[in-house]
Amino acid sequence: MKVNTGSVVMATAGKEKGQIFIVVKVADGFAFLCDGKRLKISRPKKKSLKHVKLVQTEGLCEEEIEQNERTNALLRKFLSKKRSDACQKTM
Repeated sequence: MKVNTGSVVMATAGKEKGQIFIVVKVADGFAFLCDGKRLKISRPKKKSLKHVKLVQTEGLCEEEIEQNERTNALLRKFLSKKRSDACQKTM
């Protein structure tokens, strides 16, 4: 599957290993990741596509990811819901 803007991915390497993120941009073999808390929309983490695993293709649409004052809160809320869904599936 292909990683696109708005996809939900999990980091498979580095200090973010095991955490989930939203892809805000894909360019030249790299994904730019945000979580809305530590990695805000204004300063995304640049990570190689080799080091991310696609969790869900339908995440947020590009219009929702537009940079504004509410985007980071939206990312936090969305990822919080995804984490709780994942925890319920494992139980």
